[in-house]
Amino acid sequence: MITRRTFLRRFAQLTAAGFLLGGYAVAGEPMRLRVQRYRPKPPGWPAGRRVRIAVLSDLHACRPWMGPERIAGIVRQTNALKPDVTVLLGDYSTGHKFRSAAVHSTEWAPVLGGLRAPLGVHAVLGNHDWWDDLGAQKRGRGPTIYHGRLADAGIRVLENDAVRLSTPDGPFWLAGLGDQLAFLPYRRFGRRRWQGVDDLAGTLAALTDDAPAILLAHEPDIFPRVPARFALTLSGHTHGGQVRLFGYSPMVPSRFGNRFAYGHMRDADGEGAARDLIVSGGLGCSIMPVRFGVPPEIVVIDLG
Repeated sequence: MITRRTFLRRFAQLTAAGFLLGGYAVAGEPMRLRVQRYRPKPPGWPAGRRVRIAVLSDLHACRPWMGPERIAGIVRQTNALKPDVTVLLGDYSTGHKFRSAAVHSTEWAPVLGGLRAPLGVHAVLGNHDWWDDLGAQKRGRGPTIYHGRLADAGIRVLENDAVRLSTPDGPFWLAGLGDQLAFLPYRRFGRRRWQGVDDLAGTLAALTDDAPAILLAHEPDIFPRVPARFALTLSGHTHGGQVRLFGYSPMVPSRFGNRFAYGHMRDADGEGAARDLIVSGGLGCSIMPVRFGVPPEIVVIDLG
């Protein structure tokens, strides 16, 4: 039989543990930084064609969570990993209201301009970057202010376009898909409908030879439609669910739930050909500044 004193002591212990875990999820884990490494062997990637890719996703710049000083540290650590090419997967704008101050694109974009890689720094935009530009939302088209800010920082934005890059082991294509949730939903026939600027067919058409290809797509939901022509797809957006326990996240911003929430996955396209997907856990926070079980990460991918 549990006495009243024992019950109160255990209740106090549980309450204290709850406060500690909550404090860690808000002030601890969001401020961590790890390097997550992958060495995939996609069937569509030639053996021996060695490329190191550094992936940064979902900065969600704001104070105190992701100020220019912290971004500068991430840039230095990324450069120290000596990637051949660095890619940015979108969502540079804040994405939540729990902040002490905004960080304007005139602050974070020049800091990202410090990224260095022999094959360049390339980017796509995310849904929050589109949503944050009220002018683009009103016009119903881009470019957004973030297209210009990144370009001014020397970072090429790929939107339904591709660039051919050359390595000592041979060339490859790096393609970027337009965001799939670019415009805030509108109601039609009683249903909320999203409108994107993604054009997968147009992106494919930008590949003019048979060199292997990598696709950058902010949201991973496109992956079931991605053909094996793209050996590897790189995505962000989900943050790994931000809260992840034993490989499961209770809330994932994807219509596929946990299927494409985080990590390295291999699946077959409609014709049965295999291709790979890597989803980054990202760096910042969206909706709420909370992370638990999925700390901020720089992703490094070694191919070949």
